[in-house]
Amino acid sequence: MGMFARTILLCLLLLCVSSCSRLPVNRKLASDPYTGGEASSTRFLWPEGKRAAVCLTFDDARPSQADVGIPILNEYGVRATFYVSPSRVPERLVAWKEVVAAGHEIGNHSMRHPCTGNFISTREKALEDYTLDQMAAELDQANAEIAKRLGVHAVTFAYPCGQKFVGRGRNVESYVPLVAERFLAGRGWRDEGANDPAFCDPAQLMGVEFDDLTFEQLKVLVDAAVEKGSWLVLCGHEIGTPGRQTTRADTLRTFCEYAQDPQNGLWVDTVANITHYVVEHRGDVSRGRVR
Repeated sequence: MGMFARTILLCLLLLCVSSCSRLPVNRKLASDPYTGGEASSTRFLWPEGKRAAVCLTFDDARPSQADVGIPILNEYGVRATFYVSPSRVPERLVAWKEVVAAGHEIGNHSMRHPCTGNFISTREKALEDYTLDQMAAELDQANAEIAKRLGVHAVTFAYPCGQKFVGRGRNVESYVPLVAERFLAGRGWRDEGANDPAFCDPAQLMGVEFDDLTFEQLKVLVDAAVEKGSWLVLCGHEIGTPGRQTTRADTLRTFCEYAQDPQNGLWVDTVANITHYVVEHRGDVSRGRVR
């Protein structure tokens, strides 16, 4: 190779190196949504300067909710959502009517609480043996029973066991579309975190269990939601002293006190109320019909 050719080749190599050096060293990280870099979304604006939204939800219409939980919530003016199993409402019928009168939300939790048959207790109502038609009928029947007993139309739903399918193998089908057709929102259970209000699907909201948590443990979840401007949906069952599937009464009371302080920036309300706000303020027109 002649001297001139070698000079041209060297110049080309130097030009390539110079051009490459101008690329950002962190280029991959800047476009990775898990790094919180340039791909992060604009912070959702909650009303009145609030920094996060929190829903307190409780499943199954358990008597301790009416006997222990409602007096605490009412004392602080905190509204919660109760996903009732219609067959259990008569156990505290007068109390549940008072719950409605106090402004709390009554939601649909199905008639029979079907879950996977891998749980022996639900083998006779296993989702693996359900069809979409059966599930649709059950959702409608539960709403009819709730209206008959409590005089309200349930507009949100909680998936029993947090499971959203019917059938087996190649015949498995999601029943999320059934929920989307009938309800403003559908809540999961034992999910991993809070919801991004600008992105989440109201028909399958993530729900985080807070049974058995101390307030210090719960505050970790709340603080994470505040940091990101998220929507935290908490799920409980019994309310009282520590025990299996029991939201501690002391945790509930301390949370209500904490939420009362405006400096903490929390909007605590029902699933229906917060869903309405989220849908209306992000221009989401795909929420499904409410009948």
